[in-house]
Amino acid sequence: MDMKTIYLLIPLAPLFGALVAGLFGWAIGRRASHIVTIGGVAASFLMSAYVLNHLVSGGDNFNGTVYTWLTVNGVDFNVGFLVDKLTAMMMCVVTFVSLMVHIYTIGYMSEDPGYQRFFSYISLFTFSMLMLVMANNFVQLFFGWEAVGLVSYLLIGFWFKKPTATFANMKAFLINRVGDFGFLLGIGLVLAYFGSLDYADVFAKAPALKEATISLFPNVTWSLLSVTCILLFIGAMGKSAQFPLHVWLPDSMEGPTPISALIHAATMVTAGIFMVARMSPLFELSDTALNFVMVIGSITALFMGFLGIIQNDIKRVVAYSTLSQLGYMTVALGASAYSVAVFHLMTHAFFKALLFLAAGSVIIGMHHDQDIRNMGGLKKYMPITWITSLIGSLALIGTPFLSGFYSKDSIIEAVHASNLPGAGFAYFAVVAGVFVTAFYSFRMYFLVFHGEERFGKAHDHHGHDAHAHDDDHHADEHHHGLAPGQKPHETPWVVTLPLVMLAIPSLVIGYFAIDPMLYGDFFKGVIFVNHEAHPAMEVMKEEFHGAIGMGIHSLTTLPFWLALAGVAVSWYFYLVKPSIPAALERFFTSVGIKKLLDEKYYMDHLYINGFAAGGRVLGTLFWKVGDTFIIDGLLVNGSAKLVGLFSALARKLQSGYIYHYAFAMIIGAIGLMTWWIAGLLA
Repeated sequence: MDMKTIYLLIPLAPLFGALVAGLFGWAIGRRASHIVTIGGVAASFLMSAYVLNHLVSGGDNFNGTVYTWLTVNGVDFNVGFLVDKLTAMMMCVVTFVSLMVHIYTIGYMSEDPGYQRFFSYISLFTFSMLMLVMANNFVQLFFGWEAVGLVSYLLIGFWFKKPTATFANMKAFLINRVGDFGFLLGIGLVLAYFGSLDYADVFAKAPALKEATISLFPNVTWSLLSVTCILLFIGAMGKSAQFPLHVWLPDSMEGPTPISALIHAATMVTAGIFMVARMSPLFELSDTALNFVMVIGSITALFMGFLGIIQNDIKRVVAYSTLSQLGYMTVALGASAYSVAVFHLMTHAFFKALLFLAAGSVIIGMHHDQDIRNMGGLKKYMPITWITSLIGSLALIGTPFLSGFYSKDSIIEAVHASNLPGAGFAYFAVVAGVFVTAFYSFRMYFLVFHGEERFGKAHDHHGHDAHAHDDDHHADEHHHGLAPGQKPHETPWVVTLPLVMLAIPSLVIGYFAIDPMLYGDFFKGVIFVNHEAHPAMEVMKEEFHGAIGMGIHSLTTLPFWLALAGVAVSWYFYLVKPSIPAALERFFTSVGIKKLLDEKYYMDHLYINGFAAGGRVLGTLFWKVGDTFIIDGLLVNGSAKLVGLFSALARKLQSGYIYHYAFAMIIGAIGLMTWWIAGLLA
């Protein structure tokens, strides 16, 4: 089998599985549906691993057109693949995490009536994501971009009878439309000024257009590349949930847990990060765009972390930590450390998917109660879930030698070495974020796995919280949570196997990958950095003395002590003296900070009461004044009334009496005679 066939089969295998399970799932039944979709994704993963191995051992990159869709004015719109090491690494991450999620789903969705439909959607998602990362041109990139958006809409609203789920999927879809509008404008500028949509052509022409300007308003000139890059990045802000387009991601927890792991941890939300890294030859030419990227990322990294501290829904804590980590990746992109951003993307995919799936395992064990205030002491009941959660949490907070440490510390170093104006604020945000991350991660960990057992009691503090976000289609039939006297239980192997499989890379992959990915030739010729203008990577390369050296050195650095402090404080607060957080909560409530965090900085209010309500007011105005009054009232009905009025007057003259007509003729004749004589006399 030649390589081109393999490249085609990689995205088509999951598509085939999705079509079979989606169209014929009712006929072939549950078992066949999961076998065909898991088989497709597994084949895709094995081929992706083969491709990565082929490239690492010196194989050639592939860049070619598979199919020409249409040609307009000399510009080709193609389906084409660009397979290099960045693509291959992304393909392996996407297919591996997707495979784990597929296996996990057998256990998680076992009682769900929409079982076949669910498998069809997640396979279709895998296909869309592969098309996005394998693209060699903007048309296919945009196709993949929209397809993952569509499938995420289907998945978040999977339980479509739940009003909160349908609201959440509409919200995700509409906010992504805002980002995609910017993305589309960026692609439009590329087509208009570069005359091609092929990456290679665009990147080759970019340096010549470095000084080009564009006038969007009279007498205001902007750099063409800055505007293009910022517009492309707005697309990434929607997909990768950067402030202020981040509001959809926490709500998307309404979908089943496997989705949270697949879409909101590992793959879809990282599409924006991947895209900016792929566009490095463009972004390198615009400091303005890089600065914009860095500042947006640092706001997201710090302020979304604060929101994680007050969440009580186990999935929402993990959701906010995803937002915060995506902010870290974005900051790295802004510092021109694209390889570091992609490295963090990869390590984060494993440990965050692990944390989501572990949260799902806890939810099953707790009989679909998601409120961490009703848990505690689960360690002895769910040992595999406990140990894998601990590994995931330790990787997330950047424990030395675990995967998250290498990528997260490298981001902090890169920002420290950056010379952009926004780097000072960004450095503060990513360092402060270390403490915040450690605090909320271990707050969740201690409340769930340690301390007193708080389940099976009367839930007096439930509020709307746990019930509003019930992660189960049985929401209407069952009570939630464990009955008094009932104990949680470890979940079946189809749930725990993916946890173990994801825990392994969470432990070791950073150690093995840091040298080749950041300082070796792994991304040579794929990611372009102008080292003279943006020296961060060069500075880091000089300071790097191997993965072990980096781990040992970190024990003396600020991020390590901040992470340790975060863990220690959360341990003291939640296991030793629970009265302290209660007192702090009362204090923050009295000064209004708790309300600010509960309302998520009022961003949703702004969108719903500002933009959405404003849109409705404008619509009502156009309807009442424009449509009803001007168009219907004046133009359509008004012209009819005018004709009617004229007719009514004319009708009076048509009386049918001959002497009326004779009289009119005489009057007319006299009038004409008078006019004629007056003309002669003049």
